[in-house]
Amino acid sequence: MSHFDREQLRAAGYSEDVLPTKEEERKWNIGNFSTVWMGAVHNIPNYIAIGGLFALGLSVGQVFAAIMVASIIIAAMLVLNGHAGSKYGLPFAMLLRLSFGTKGAMIPGVLRGVIAAIMWFGFQTFAGSQALSILIGKLWPTYLTLGGDWSLLGLSLPALLSFLIFWLLNVALIYGGMGFLGKFSNILSPLVYIVFGGMAIWAINLAGGIGPILAYTGSGVTGNKMIIFIAAVTAVIAAWAAPIVNVSDFTRLARSTKDQAIGQTIGLVVSYLLFAIASIAIIVGSEIAFGTPIWNVLDVVARFEGTFAIAISVVTLCLTTLSVNVTGNIVPAGYQLASLFPKKLTFKSGAMIAAVIGILVMPWKLMENATSIFTFLNIVGGILAPVTGIMLAHYFIVSKTTIDLNELYAKKGKYNYKNGFNVNAIITMIIAGFLCLGGNFLPFLKPLYDMSWFVGIISAFIIYTVFEWQHSKGTLFVKTPKLNEENR
Repeated sequence: MSHFDREQLRAAGYSEDVLPTKEEERKWNIGNFSTVWMGAVHNIPNYIAIGGLFALGLSVGQVFAAIMVASIIIAAMLVLNGHAGSKYGLPFAMLLRLSFGTKGAMIPGVLRGVIAAIMWFGFQTFAGSQALSILIGKLWPTYLTLGGDWSLLGLSLPALLSFLIFWLLNVALIYGGMGFLGKFSNILSPLVYIVFGGMAIWAINLAGGIGPILAYTGSGVTGNKMIIFIAAVTAVIAAWAAPIVNVSDFTRLARSTKDQAIGQTIGLVVSYLLFAIASIAIIVGSEIAFGTPIWNVLDVVARFEGTFAIAISVVTLCLTTLSVNVTGNIVPAGYQLASLFPKKLTFKSGAMIAAVIGILVMPWKLMENATSIFTFLNIVGGILAPVTGIMLAHYFIVSKTTIDLNELYAKKGKYNYKNGFNVNAIITMIIAGFLCLGGNFLPFLKPLYDMSWFVGIISAFIIYTVFEWQHSKGTLFVKTPKLNEENR
């Protein structure tokens, strides 16, 4: 690869946030990557999703299998789509140019880094604020009655105050920087195991031992069991549709590809194994003990008797939710907005704009019942899975893991395609997106909608690869740029 001139690009208006990470800044090791996603596993929305699987009628064995199959797929996707980040130090916003073009990259960038990120940020913030309300309510019971019947857009005064407080905590973590985030994750990890392990033991004791929990069969599913199982796996993976797309924002900090590959695999699979045991024990154990399905883990915590037990559990739930909210939502939103307006916004100012919009989307509407989260997950998966499929196909099949950085940052380089847009990628994204989300409007596509993430990534990978193969022969749309030998 030819010489890469950072200073020249900075003079041209690129901020340091969107340039490749310097070698001396790539310090994340296996330990960092093993722990960075732990909060993304052990958090409130994930527990709500598992509660939703039981609400659909799945048995303990089926839910456990769905969680573990999903964890292996999630780890594989994070490692593969993170390869370019660890090899070249590229942030997600710039990596998109490789397959979508210099201007076309804005389309998937906005879908992930703005729309999906802000929706998820709002949802996670509200989930964390509910936990905060439980804690404050136990320490100060009058808090839960403040304002009486007053409400704003469906939120009572206590709920609104908790939401704003938790929102401010998220904003504070933004200003701590990525270095602080790595340390934060390392400190949080042991606390996660202690608290969720304790909650699982508590639930098992309430249920009369592990036997009754393992014997729980659920109400049974109706319809094609295989499709329902795949849909269950999809629900777990779809919660990761966004981080999978922009994982290079984290792997760009890796000391090596080996570090991120081993670290993420160990972290995800082990964390999900423990999560599966804990979530199943807590949800099923509490249902057996109380005689009613409890799909929201916060409702379980609210039933604890000791103030200390409630406090430590809620604090951990808040911290894990805070961790995943920053890593999975605010970081990509900040980088994406900074790349869209490189001369006006930095990562932090972009993140602040995203955080403000996250209040305006009224995220509390996504936690109204046990299965409402699935609609959200299927839509997010259907929007972002095609982007992942295209990125993987281009990087591994078309480019064969080779990227010319000078051309990637050039406004009129080979990755400019046709007027800045790679027509192949955009058409692929539209077709795959329709296959994923068409079930919302066309009943015969409903089975595909229930498996939106799988349908999106597989169809996009195949369609894009075929398009590019045809382009190489000059028979379809826009001919793909070829790397010359000096850049290989």
